[in-house]
Amino acid sequence: MPEIKPRDVQVFPIGAETRVLRSRTWDRLKFEIEYALQKGTTANSYLIEGDKIALFDPPGESFSDIFLKALQDRINLPEIDYIILGHVNANRAKTLTLLLDIIPEVTLVCSNPGAIALRKLIEDRDLNILTIKGEETLDLGQDHHLQFILTPSPRWPDRLATYDPKTQILYTDKLFGAHVCSDQIFDEGWTVYAEDRRYYFDCLMAPHATQVGTALNKFNEYEVKFYAPGHGPLVKYGFTELTNLYQEWVEEQKKKANTVALIYASAYGNTATIAQAIARGITKAGVAVTSLNCEVAEPEEIKAAVEKSAGFIMGSPTLGGHAPTQVQTALGIVLSTADKNKLAGVFGSFGWSGEAIDILEGKFRDAGYRFGFEPIRVKFKPTDAILKYCEEAGTDFAQLLQRQEKKRKSTASGGESESARTEQAVGRIVGSLCVVTAQKGELSSAMLASWVSQASFNPPGLTMAVAKDRAIENLMQTGDRFVLNILPEGNAIQKRFMKNYTPGEDRFEDIEKEDASNGGFILKDALAYVECHVSSRMECGDHWVVYAVTDTGKVLDEKGKTAVHYRKTGSFY
Repeated sequence: MPEIKPRDVQVFPIGAETRVLRSRTWDRLKFEIEYALQKGTTANSYLIEGDKIALFDPPGESFSDIFLKALQDRINLPEIDYIILGHVNANRAKTLTLLLDIIPEVTLVCSNPGAIALRKLIEDRDLNILTIKGEETLDLGQDHHLQFILTPSPRWPDRLATYDPKTQILYTDKLFGAHVCSDQIFDEGWTVYAEDRRYYFDCLMAPHATQVGTALNKFNEYEVKFYAPGHGPLVKYGFTELTNLYQEWVEEQKKKANTVALIYASAYGNTATIAQAIARGITKAGVAVTSLNCEVAEPEEIKAAVEKSAGFIMGSPTLGGHAPTQVQTALGIVLSTADKNKLAGVFGSFGWSGEAIDILEGKFRDAGYRFGFEPIRVKFKPTDAILKYCEEAGTDFAQLLQRQEKKRKSTASGGESESARTEQAVGRIVGSLCVVTAQKGELSSAMLASWVSQASFNPPGLTMAVAKDRAIENLMQTGDRFVLNILPEGNAIQKRFMKNYTPGEDRFEDIEKEDASNGGFILKDALAYVECHVSSRMECGDHWVVYAVTDTGKVLDEKGKTAVHYRKTGSFY
């Protein structure tokens, strides 16, 4: 394993009187699903020094000490007039607390000083607060006349973008980011970040596609030189392409036939993180999500989303043994609106008890709703394994909705269609049966694969199609390693991996295996195995086609024959 570089802060001028301070980690941060590619990240803060000085978005507690030192080396902290917060979360509390201890006269600029994370921070302080409610502006002098743009979403109802007409920089907060750490300030050779930006969008933005589209429309009103996001390289060279891609990805979400209403509130961010993981699982399976935060959503919004949806999922923290008032209000709306044939789900986080989850579950069961997954109860902060479980539960929920819709359409259409005859023909294309195994940190998974083909002699490589809704897909990103276990004819292990696994179920229970050198598993009943690493990926409809280069391999049974998968249809495995 290569030695991981120490965390640092990279400082660089990006415009007139303007600098970026990139707090960098080359390792993964915390338990947020969008960090799963494990390429590190940067927490980007910005400093504008006009006649007055503004600091944008101090980083989270992981960087508190090194960030403050880097800032103090370049500026006298009490000279800072404004701290502009693109969004507020509990992770930033330590850095903000340290700054406020040094500069108590500073003015905080935010759109929601009532957010729990910020309210707890400022409740014992006599602070100056500039609350942004619409189209307010802030003059820093030297022509830095900042214009604020509200870009709320359910995950970040206080999200705020800022435009500086002097430099034509648009500070976008969460939008247009990527979790990747590098020495590049800007995105020269921007295509190398394509996979990271798509993954970031799918994890964070897809469940809020409507709100992202609204933000993009607002941004179109400004003449922008480049985006300055909260994470990753600044978007300059791929500016037009990334903007267009965001538009395309938003439209893809809006066009999906089925929608799930995901309704929740989150006291300290844990329930929101669980919601994010469930939403990721749903969108992976080709179903759209309408996310609604009970704390800010209007009753009419909740009612409309539930009426439109094929299913609904509700989440709540437990505060004082109860669900928050906003959740209770939303619960009443859902119960009075949702047809009994809609699929339901319940989740939540808690500290010492979980009564809110029990309340939601009891109400829906008493009302006769069918559950798409067992209620998810998470104590304190979710781990990687829990978030993977939540993602798989979301995928199961979406797949159940799709099966119901397919059955309904099949019943309505009657006789065999041209498309059905085409599917039967495609199904006659055969492939070898293999089991793919992969492991990353505490996560491991496996899948039965038959769309595998040798793709190159030098280097020896293969292609494999992986459905987007597969649990293993997150472990098959560029650079990841896996083992392809080729199965022999008549081996019972095939049936084991053909089953539908429940969320979090151990794929390897009672399976004879050994650790591969690349972190995957070699199945002892395999005909042969090949250890590989993912070289590149190509998006193909509802699958990713993975091109992998082989590292090592071995035939385990010289006399055996490769198992072949015969199908009757090309519409499912």
